[in-house]
Amino acid sequence: MSGKLKEVRERMKSVRSTQQITNAMKMVSAAKLRRAQDAITQMRPYAVKLNQMLKNILASVDGSVSNPFGIHRTPEKAMVVVITSSRGLCGAFNTNVIKAAVHKIDTDYAEIRRNGNLTILCIGKKGFDFFRKGYKDCTIIRDYVNLFQDLSFAKTSEVAKLIMDQFENVEVDRVDVAYSVFKNAGTQYATLTDFLPVQIEKSHKKARADYIFEPDQDLLLQQLVPNILKIQFQRFLLDTHASEHGARMTAMDKATENAEELIKELRINYNKARQEAITRELSEIVGGAAALEG
Repeated sequence: MSGKLKEVRERMKSVRSTQQITNAMKMVSAAKLRRAQDAITQMRPYAVKLNQMLKNILASVDGSVSNPFGIHRTPEKAMVVVITSSRGLCGAFNTNVIKAAVHKIDTDYAEIRRNGNLTILCIGKKGFDFFRKGYKDCTIIRDYVNLFQDLSFAKTSEVAKLIMDQFENVEVDRVDVAYSVFKNAGTQYATLTDFLPVQIEKSHKKARADYIFEPDQDLLLQQLVPNILKIQFQRFLLDTHASEHGARMTAMDKATENAEELIKELRINYNKARQEAITRELSEIVGGAAALEG
């Protein structure tokens, strides 16, 4: 019986140690989430407005100026950008983003993959580890796996420029981005969105605004479109960054609660085993006394 009590005590000690770790990780993620949440909430309205402005301008000047990023070609070569975290312990966060990318690849890009014309650009180690093992027939770009260590616009613009250059040079015909949209600390959802070519909605095509351009349209679009696309790409990264910390904070909070519940169950089991041991010892004492009297 003493062996059983010792085993339960050791397990309680182990669970308490794990609980301390998960609680510490929750606090760290909460602190990081605050900064990441501020970054995406401040940038999102700006990025959304710029994207609307881009679509309005492209719809109004369609056919009159050259815009290499709005050219729609028959997709024979494609790129999927997968934005995940480099660490785990964040619930189904990485799995959901990877599932969104895999669904697109296995449905719309199945033939492109068979022809060996699919490129996967991985940002975050978890996505790279997954596609490196199961998608050896694709071109995997891993140069930006550690991009989350520096999310400054200068660094993220390098990745966006690489993608835009490949599209402009007809190395790829379509670019999609799988990432996680941050809603709040407890809600994040994975999605896949078109990045290139720039999609012009029908509503934008119907309403053609008569813009006055200064400087001329060609020069303006050469400067404006690439910058807006770079800002859109940084938005994907900031959304995913905030989502990662929100998912990890939630997962660690749940793990801490589960550890507390497990400790309660172990304490009950420990008390039961201790009571059984005391009852047995008393029975042995009473039995021994009765034998001596007899």
